[in-house]
Amino acid sequence: QVQLVESGGGLVQPGGSLRLSCVASGRIFRIGVMGWYRQAPGNQRELVATITSGGTTNYADSVKGRFTISRDNAKNTWYLQMNSLKPEDTAVYYCKADRVNWGNDYWGQGTQVTVSS
Repeated sequence: QVQLVESGGGLVQPGGSLRLSCVASGRIFRIGVMGWYRQAPGNQRELVATITSGGTTNYADSVKGRFTISRDNAKNTWYLQMNSLKPEDTAVYYCKADRVNWGNDYWGQGTQVTVSS
């Protein structure tokens, strides 16, 4: 079985920074794509950023230049560094592992990020 556990959410002021972490555990030989998604109340879940095991990244236009996704393949861990946070970034953030062991996709439990003064 594969489990994803994320952490690092919290309350920050506009312009502040936050770093989210996601750790995948279990019998894992490969994670095809590691990603971060978010969902605000009343909105659909949207892609924030993805990174492949080879290091290729992709970002939503709304976070380009402010957020950075990174990963440690040996630890099955990936991160989302969020800088210059805006109130519009307030959402529940979910990590996702795609094509684990050439098979299923898995989601983390979500962590709340609130940007407010």
